[in-house]
This record gives sequence, C-alpha cells and structure tokens, in this order.
Amino acid sequence: MKALKLLSAVVLSAAVYAPSYAAGYPEKPVTVIVPFPAGGASDTTARVTTQKMQESLGQPIVVENKPGANGSLGAGQVAQAKPDGYTLMVASIGVYAINPALYKSLPYDPTKNFDLLTVAVRTPNVLVANPSFPANNVQELVAYLKKNPEKVTFASSGAGSSDHLTAALFWQKTGTTGVHVPYKGGAPAITDLIGGHADVSFQNLGAVSNHIKAGKLKLLAITSDKRNQSFPDAPTLKEAGVEGVEVYSWQAIAAPKGLPADVKGKLEQSLTAALNSPDVKTKFNDIGFEVVANTSGQFSEFLNQEISRWKTVVETGKITADQ
Repeated sequence: MKALKLLSAVVLSAAVYAPSYAAGYPEKPVTVIVPFPAGGASDTTARVTTQKMQESLGQPIVVENKPGANGSLGAGQVAQAKPDGYTLMVASIGVYAINPALYKSLPYDPTKNFDLLTVAVRTPNVLVANPSFPANNVQELVAYLKKNPEKVTFASSGAGSSDHLTAALFWQKTGTTGVHVPYKGGAPAITDLIGGHADVSFQNLGAVSNHIKAGKLKLLAITSDKRNQSFPDAPTLKEAGVEGVEVYSWQAIAAPKGLPADVKGKLEQSLTAALNSPDVKTKFNDIGFEVVANTSGQFSEFLNQEISRWKTVVETGKITADQ
C-alpha cells in the first residue's frame, strides 16, 4: 500500500513538474519559408506578421525565400520538413488552391501535407485598364470583347496566378475571350499595362492603388463582395452585371503535418495576437490587405472550397501551367 502511494506521488509529481513541449517552445530561431521572391505579397505578409510574432515567442524568426515552379519548390521543402514548429510557410492562394489543378504532379498536397494554421490576409483584385483603352466600364469592356474576340490582351503576373485565373473566370462568366499575356511577376505586368503594351488586367488592389490614384491606370471594377473605401465610385463586378466573380487573393500560414498539439496551439495563439494587433492591421491596411486571422478549422473548410472552385475554372478553360 505504501509502495502504491509512493508510486502515485511520483507519477503526480512528474505530471505537475514535467514541462510540456510548448512550455519550452521555441528554444531556437524559427524559419519561415516563402516560396516566392522577396518583395512580393507572400514575402511582405511573412515579414510583417513574424516581426510581431517574435515579441510573444521570444525567439528570432528568419524568413527565407525559396522561389520556383509557381511556389511548388518551397512548398515541397516545407512538406518534407520535421513537424516540430521550427519550420513554417507563408504562401499564396496559388500554392494552396490553384497549383493542385494546374499540375499533374506536385511535391506536396495542400490538404494532406500541412497543418493549416490561418489565412492571414486577403485583398480583392481590381479590373484595370490602360487609360487609352476604349472601354470605360465593365459593360463597355464586355461589348468590346465580344466584337473583338481574341484581340484584347490581359496581362498577369504569371500562368496560374490569381490574376490569370480571375481573367479566365471573367471570360467564362461573360462568354468572352481575351489573350492572356503572362509575365514573371506583377511588377513587369503592371509596367507594361501602364506603358500601353497590354490592354487590361486583374491585379491585386494594393499593387495598383497608387497607379490608379495617379491616373496611370483606369479602374473599371473590383472583385470584392462590396465596394472599397479607398475607391467608393468603383462598382463591384456583381454590381456591374457579372455574377460569380467575387475573388480575393489571399496569403496563409501553415506548417509540416504532424505538429504537437501544444506547439500548434502556441503558434495559433501567437499568430492571432500578431495579426489582430492594431499596428499590424494598420500596416496591412495601408498596402490594401484586410486581416482575416481565421482558425485552422475555418482555413481547412475554406481551402476545400477554393480548391474545388479553381479546379472547375482550370478544367473549363482548359488552362495549363505554361499558358
């Protein structure tokens, strides 16, 4: 009996005093993989968010850019990393929801190889045109496209990007066609659009807002579900008569599948606090992003919807990764 009591006391003592995995986590710097070049939306999201997270985690967070294959290269590396909380990924809608429809073979499965932590931010796309383009609103653009099939050029930041797929969805919903012109990033696409070497484009709001304000680009519509406060005169596509093209480009955070529950919980808590802090929200709002900061369960449900949606767009448009 005494031995049993002694054993119980030892077990209880161990349970009370043994630190949990999360209690000591993190004990070294955390690496965040961004599968795109520096300076883009994923990179900005990573750096703004992790700078704040360092305050609660108490360890440096190092952002590493691993671009290649529409983000597949870096995402594949994260999928194969040890699930200990020391490797995270910040990536875009393309990596999570569009690549699975574009590529027959990927080095990762977004629904199986990652612990989804949160959708960090989102931004609508805007339909913009060179100021000299004859259409001044969506109705005029649709009419022009129907009279000039396969003649109007739509610039995008690359094959499979959200702006490319938004254009494809727009064509499908309006019964029109256009010429997709992919660039190696949003910046050169916008430069050519301003220079008159391309006609129209769906671009992230934050990437072109200053050009719109300066009169270098003409704003025809926005892909959000409601008008934007910065451009209250710009109608949503739904208001302009085009249903089913509500599109947000989003950035989300994940980790290799199999995180210890307490480590995952600590990361989620740190992410939520960082994204909802007033200074971080202000930074994101200033560049056209809206903070989402949803739960892992909400992210999982949303991702399944997005994968299904863009798979339909890709299959309907017979879109390939090199188009």
